[in-house]
Amino acid sequence: MAIHIQRREFIVTLGGAVAAWPLATRGQPAMPVVGLVGGGGGDMSTRYVTAFHKGLSETGIVEGQNATVEYHWLEGQYDRLPSLMADLAGRVAVIATPGSNPASIAAKAATATVPIVFGVGEDPVKLGLVVSLARPGGNATGINIFNVEVATKRLGLLHELVPKGIRMAVLVNPANTTSAEFTLRYIPEAARAYGLQSLVLNASTSEQIDAAFATLQRERIDALFVAADAFFNSRRAQFATLTAHHRIPAAYADREIVEAGGLMSYGTDFTDMFRQVGIYVGRILKGEKPSDLPVVQAAKFALVINLKTAKALGIDIPISMQLLADEMIESS
Repeated sequence: MAIHIQRREFIVTLGGAVAAWPLATRGQPAMPVVGLVGGGGGDMSTRYVTAFHKGLSETGIVEGQNATVEYHWLEGQYDRLPSLMADLAGRVAVIATPGSNPASIAAKAATATVPIVFGVGEDPVKLGLVVSLARPGGNATGINIFNVEVATKRLGLLHELVPKGIRMAVLVNPANTTSAEFTLRYIPEAARAYGLQSLVLNASTSEQIDAAFATLQRERIDALFVAADAFFNSRRAQFATLTAHHRIPAAYADREIVEAGGLMSYGTDFTDMFRQVGIYVGRILKGEKPSDLPVVQAAKFALVINLKTAKALGIDIPISMQLLADEMIESS
C-alpha cells in the first residue's frame, strides 16, 4: 500500500525524485513550505488539519496566503519514513510531526538544521529530540502528550468498566517501536496490580488485526487494551466491527475509534495538540528558533464513551464514570 499524500500546491512522488513546484507570483518570492507528517490516514485528518490551521492563524500564518502546507499521511507505513524525511529535509522550511513518535524521531535523524515541531507521547529528552524541556537547544521543539501516564489511567478505566474481567489482551503495533516498548514496559505490570492476567498480541497490518481477534476469541479474553498507534486509529472501522462481532470491550487512545463504534477512549486531546503544533510552526515561520521555544506539556485529556456500544455489550456505565466523561456518544 502506498503512502497517501494529500496534495496542496506540491505534487510529490516519493518513489522517484519527481516534483512539480509552484511558480511564485511575478515579483514575489515563493511561500515557505511546511511538511506535516501524520502517522494515520488522510480520511481522519479534517478535524486535525482544522486545528492546525487555527494554531497557524493565531500567529498570523494562513495556508495559501503566506505559507504552503504539504500533508503526508503514513497510514502506519513507518518503513517509508527515512525516504520521506530525507525528501522533506532538503526543501521545506519546517517539519511538523504531531502525534507520531516514529515520525518525530525520523525527522530528527534526517536533519539537524531544519526546524521540527513534534507531538510525542514519551519524554522528548529520552527520545533524543531535545536537550531539556525548558531549553530544547537544537532544531526541535513541540508538545509532550504523556502517553505513559495516560495509558495506565486508561487501563484503570477499562477495569472499572469491566470489573469482573480477569483475562485482558494488550494489542501493540511492533512497527511503532516506541509505542510498543513503553506499552509493554508499563501496562502488563499495571494489569497485575489490578489482579488481571494479560496476553500480549502484535499487529502491523489489517490481516494481523483480524488474526489477533481470532486469538482473543480462542483464548476467551474478557477485555482488550489497544496501544496508542496512528495505524490502529486508521483501522477504526475494522476495530469497531470486530469488537462488536466478538463482543469484546476495548479501550483506545483516540476518540475517533469510539465515534466509529468503539467502547471507550481516554487520552490527550489530539485536536488541541495539533493546534499547539500549529502555533509553534507559525512562530518559527515568523522568525523564532526552536531552541528558544520550551516544550509544551499537554493539559487537555478526554474520556469518551459510546453508550450504544456499551448497551450492546451489556455494560452499565458507573455513575462515577458518567460524571468523569467529557463526552458520551449515543450512536455510531
